[in-house]
Amino acid sequence: MNSVRAANRRPRRVSRPRPVQQQQERNNAAAAAGDRDDDVPADMVAEESGPGAQNSPYQLRRKTLLPKRTACPTKSSMEGASTSATENFGHRAKRARVSGKSQDLSDYYLIAAPAEQYLQEKLPDEVVLKIFSYLLEQDLCRAACVCKRFSELANDPILWKRLYMEVFEYTRPMMHPEPGKFYQINPEEYEHPNPWKESFQQLYKGAHVKPGFAEHFYSNPARYKGRENMLYYDTIEDALGGVQEAHFDGLIFVHSGIYTDEWIYIESPITMIGAAPGKVADKVIIENTRDSTFVFMEGSEDAYVGYMTIRFNPDDKSAQHHNAHHCLEITVNCSPIIDHCIIRSTCTVGSAVCVSGQGACPTIKHCNISDCENVGLYITDHAQGIYEDNEISNNALAGIWVKNHGNPIIRRNHIHHGRDVGVFTFDHGMGYFESCNIHRNRIAGFEVKAYANPTVVRCEIHHGQTGGIYVHEKGRGQFIENKIYANNFAGVWITSNSDPTIRGNAIFNGNQGGVYIFGDGRGLIEGNDIYGNALAGIQIRTNSCPIVRHNKIHDGQHGGIYVHEKGQGVIEENEVYSNTLAGVWVTTGSTPVLRRNRIHSGKQVGVYFYDNGHGVLEDNDIYNHMYSGVQIRTGSNPKIRRNKIWGGQNGGILVYNSGLGFIEDNEIFDNAMAGVWIKTDSNPTLRRNKIHDGRDGGICIFNGGRGLLEENDIFRNAQAGVLISTNSHPVLRKNRIFDGFAAGIEITNHATATLEGNQIFNNRFGGLFLASGVNVTMKDNKIMNNQDAIEKAVSRGQCLYKISSYTSYPMHDFYRCHTCNTTDRNAICVNCIKKCHQGHDVEFIRHDRFFCDCGAGTLSNPCTLAGEPTHDTDTLYDSAPPIESNTLQHN
Repeated sequence: MNSVRAANRRPRRVSRPRPVQQQQERNNAAAAAGDRDDDVPADMVAEESGPGAQNSPYQLRRKTLLPKRTACPTKSSMEGASTSATENFGHRAKRARVSGKSQDLSDYYLIAAPAEQYLQEKLPDEVVLKIFSYLLEQDLCRAACVCKRFSELANDPILWKRLYMEVFEYTRPMMHPEPGKFYQINPEEYEHPNPWKESFQQLYKGAHVKPGFAEHFYSNPARYKGRENMLYYDTIEDALGGVQEAHFDGLIFVHSGIYTDEWIYIESPITMIGAAPGKVADKVIIENTRDSTFVFMEGSEDAYVGYMTIRFNPDDKSAQHHNAHHCLEITVNCSPIIDHCIIRSTCTVGSAVCVSGQGACPTIKHCNISDCENVGLYITDHAQGIYEDNEISNNALAGIWVKNHGNPIIRRNHIHHGRDVGVFTFDHGMGYFESCNIHRNRIAGFEVKAYANPTVVRCEIHHGQTGGIYVHEKGRGQFIENKIYANNFAGVWITSNSDPTIRGNAIFNGNQGGVYIFGDGRGLIEGNDIYGNALAGIQIRTNSCPIVRHNKIHDGQHGGIYVHEKGQGVIEENEVYSNTLAGVWVTTGSTPVLRRNRIHSGKQVGVYFYDNGHGVLEDNDIYNHMYSGVQIRTGSNPKIRRNKIWGGQNGGILVYNSGLGFIEDNEIFDNAMAGVWIKTDSNPTLRRNKIHDGRDGGICIFNGGRGLLEENDIFRNAQAGVLISTNSHPVLRKNRIFDGFAAGIEITNHATATLEGNQIFNNRFGGLFLASGVNVTMKDNKIMNNQDAIEKAVSRGQCLYKISSYTSYPMHDFYRCHTCNTTDRNAICVNCIKKCHQGHDVEFIRHDRFFCDCGAGTLSNPCTLAGEPTHDTDTLYDSAPPIESNTLQHN
């Protein structure tokens, strides 16, 4: 196929003398005048007389026609004058005129004509510049070869700016330092003293498409003498035909105007650039209403198109009367450069830019692909390419589609306000996306589907009207070091057997969750910073099984990690902290493995298993929560092994409402309330745990709690090592309960227990205390070497409040005093009955745990055995119950 499908037209050319004849005439005239033939450099003569005589006039620059001067004619007259041909000529300055005669040049000036001497040395600069302003570029370069002074004056930036804008129309110099590279510069900031002239030199060999001007140009040879070598065409098709016929090297300037329905099929390495004042691309518009506006075919490997608006604007916007056409169509085995273009398509069928086929590898940069009625940029069928610094916005479908093994490199693009998804990769589409800003698209910022496998690095994906990243239907991909924030739905969605890598991202301030994995989703979620989201930082549900590791999940308005509806996954070595609800929730048949995480400083529970939540919790640090470190309830049966659970403002582990669980080899310490709570028909198994240094009791079992407590070490707790109360019935076997600051084991309130093979020793109050009416089954227990502080205080006649204060509840006989009108909530120890209430009407209530209200100073008569009264407190027969978190389910 020819590169132009219409008839090519050769521009009309004026007849002009042949270059060899021109040089011969000049040499003859110079010889007749007796002046400079001997001084013309040999290389310049060759240039003017050889086959390159029609080349750029810049080959003639700075060819001094005078002998080399060794001194100025009059030294004093040169002071302050500029002698550098590269001086900055941003504005004209007054020049010192050169006058006088140099002794070293006396021979030359003796033979120089007086008129020539005056013109070269004495004519004022202003007059010379005025004369030069009437010259075109070739003649101005020839004048610069006359002498050093003319060379300096002919280099004046204002002269060249006028010539430059007359030819190219640019209001700023367009630099072209190498093939395929164009950029405009600010003249004041450019290092070269005359950027207008430098740009003129770089662009001079191009042909010009300027409708209506070609006839004028070729009809006025005298007006454009000194510009004879330029080519002008009326249409782009004609200019492409000139390239095909090798009339010029392939640089085409398309000047201001609207060019409609030209068939532009490019299969050669042409360069086509818009030429207009101001914002160039707005002034040069190439439009087609019937076919693709530009088609690049095999052979256009190094083609360049830049600085223009490219539109496809069919009369019928629907698909009824035409096939899919595009603004730009780039086919197999071609790699053009598209630069600084505005690309618009009103067609609802084809994309604005289509890159298709093996070997299609364009560079598209600094373009604006917006307001199109289909896809903005479509890359498919093994196509590749580099796409950098483009603006892609407000397109009806995806801003970018990558399909069928397309594998582009897309950097620093701004993809926003799309009426569909921002970037859509599907059907094995790939690509490398780096440092893009993707935001405010109607659907996801980035969608991956059907075995697509893109790599997305250091992008910002934010303010999506739905989610940030959506990976589904076996999608894959690597999302690395991105910022994903302020999306209306989850920052990342993974579903339907998809398996992406989400690594090193910041995922924050979402209006829902951070990462949402559901519907058999998988994935590696690693090293991310997930915070400030309205729902869970990571949510795993419906048989999904991701790997979640090395993340920071914090400061969420909801929970940290929420696993529900048979969710699974390996969750390891994360730091989960400062979330409003539970650090980790596991519920409704879910079975995750949580390993080596740090879960801390939450505003409720650390890890919460409820409604048949299961799984494994092992080797974690769980600490400093406002509620319990771990809660288990309603049929949940997790395996909790080798964790450190400490610093809770409530209990360490709370098992309640029929909770189960295997709690083994944990270290539970320094919690504000009991290390382990078991209540309300719960039945966990505790083995080989170390429960110590609690600010309350070690293990508290009440309200029908059961459980098997086996081979645990329970020591150094502020209250009873094990408290069993209110109809509970646990089994304690082979435990060691020692060094407690109160009793070893206390059983009260109609509870029972089976005690076998336990060792109870060195506890302050005593080893084993049974309240009235309690029956236990005991076998092979060793109760020894306890401090028995209660019995010793009673035997010494002390008030028991003396050893307990209001923080402990020693078990002994307690009484009521009818004379003092004490209630059922008041208790008086036996020594106070004998001493302080001697002769009163008293009644024995039962043997149980209490502190003495008489010694506490809460009765009307002061205690004679205790010291100063303390604040009023009622007797509490059990340690304060733990705070249970409220379950807020969010699907």
